[in-house]
Amino acid sequence: MRRPKGTGSVFQRPDSDVWWIKYSRNGKPFRESTKTTDKRKAEKFLRIRLAEISSGTFAGPQIERVRIEDLAEEFLRDYRINGKKSLDDVQARWNLHLKPFFGFLRAIDVTSELLARYVDARQGEGAKNATINRELAALKRMFHLGMKATPAKVMHIPAFPHLAENNARTGFLEDGQYQKIVDYRPQLWFRAIVECGRTYGWRISELLKLKVGQIDIGHRVIRLETGTTKNKAGREVVMTEAIFQLLSACIEGKGPEDHVFTRPCGKPVRDFRKTWKYACIFADVPKLLFHDLRRTAARNLRRIGVGENVIMKIGGWKTRSVFQRYDIVDNRDIADAMKKLEQNEKSQISHVLVTFNDSKLTRAAKRSPSPVH
Repeated sequence: MRRPKGTGSVFQRPDSDVWWIKYSRNGKPFRESTKTTDKRKAEKFLRIRLAEISSGTFAGPQIERVRIEDLAEEFLRDYRINGKKSLDDVQARWNLHLKPFFGFLRAIDVTSELLARYVDARQGEGAKNATINRELAALKRMFHLGMKATPAKVMHIPAFPHLAENNARTGFLEDGQYQKIVDYRPQLWFRAIVECGRTYGWRISELLKLKVGQIDIGHRVIRLETGTTKNKAGREVVMTEAIFQLLSACIEGKGPEDHVFTRPCGKPVRDFRKTWKYACIFADVPKLLFHDLRRTAARNLRRIGVGENVIMKIGGWKTRSVFQRYDIVDNRDIADAMKKLEQNEKSQISHVLVTFNDSKLTRAAKRSPSPVH
């Protein structure tokens, strides 16, 4: 007896005892193995599929097989194709943290509750909220790419939590500390990198990739080419006298494609984290990061009256929110502001007293009798 239209069917293939089901959604037919030889279980599975179609929760057998590992592969490929600078960073987040927790799961198994458990686990390992947010952002991006794929690999995106972040950096490099840091390793390349960092606020990756061809000694200009920076925008700055002297020595005898910053043996400087660490310990600022030089440069430029738009162009910041995120103001700025306020108040009080005294003299003159001639 034929089943009513729209209720699907169960059947067996000639070469197997396993029951299959057949049903359709929006006119598209689906055939799916129930992986059972029990007809009643196969019919129950069919009813589940029909209920999913009726309630709008149907994903389909292909989507149900998609694993987070499959989404991650597409995600990392997207980063490679688009030449994103943070590829190494997201790859490390996936391999070290996301993959061990989610890699073996199907995409449809990821729920808000599971995401909360991941947050719990990472916080238990001592991870900061900002770090967890970046990891979850990468996972969320995987789901978005999976939904946009043709055919789609996911049907819905779970609600991702966003944790409150309170890890703003507060370190600055003061002049005395700078001198101690460069004195620890008085090599040309180290002094030049630190000087450029605290003057322009450039990222360490932008400095280490700098080539001789980007240095125009004649016009005293440094250029970061379009596409070589984090935000893809090019930049051009004029050298200070100190940087002119240092970079002139760094590029002497080199070709246009040679790196600006090289060690005495001639090899390009790729990483100097250990040198920086011990130099900061020597200068009594063990927690200072090279990235803090970005904040230092922004603060120093603002102190001498450079406008925010110009500071953002020099350092490569895209939005004004950098001045909140980098917490540019320090105690000395506040003290200077209070001194200016106090000077202004003294000036106003002095003006009021002079006006008051002039007013008293005027009234006294009016009360005094006119001289007799």
